Amino acid sequence: MVKSRIAVDMDEVIADSISRFQEWYGTDFEITITREQLHGRKMRDIIAPEHRPALREYPNRPGFFKDLPLIADSQRVLREMAQRHELFIATAAMEFPNSFVDKYNWLKQHFDFIPWRNIVFCGDKSILNADYLIDDNAFNFDGFRGEGLLFDAPHNAHETRYRRVHSWQEIGEMFL
Repeated sequence: MVKSRIAVDMDEVIADSISRFQEWYGTDFEITITREQLHGRKMRDIIAPEHRPALREYPNRPGFFKDLPLIADSQRVLREMAQRHELFIATAAMEFPNSFVDKYNWLKQHFDFIPWRNIVFCGDKSILNADYLIDDNAFNFDGFRGEGLLFDAPHNAHETRYRRVHSWQEIGEMFL
């Protein structure tokens, strides 16, 4: 049996980074941002312009990626998928160099069944040699030779060019 190669993004696919942005922004500016407010928009588009530099800086701060909550069912489904498919975590960490250690440690804590050799810190995901890429940002499918599966997130609500998956349960039904 030939195993499919499946690359999986980290932020907003298996790790809930939106909650960290909401948490830190709420602490810094005493303003609550809801997921409903984010529907079809990015956080930077709904906050005051003078707050945008702080928002851009959050992922560069030590600890931002350290203890992010898991996306529901991601751990369970990926553990099962790892028995039938070749899995890779492909995270665009090059944009946030301070994130490497926190992201790696988070992955080892929550996804210890994925070998270190299958963790790819990259910039341009078109270099990936996989059958599928599960990602929340459609631009990561540009140049990717496999099939892009758009993981549902508030900021991509209006994206229609790619096959959308709404949950890890749905992904499990596709691959298991």
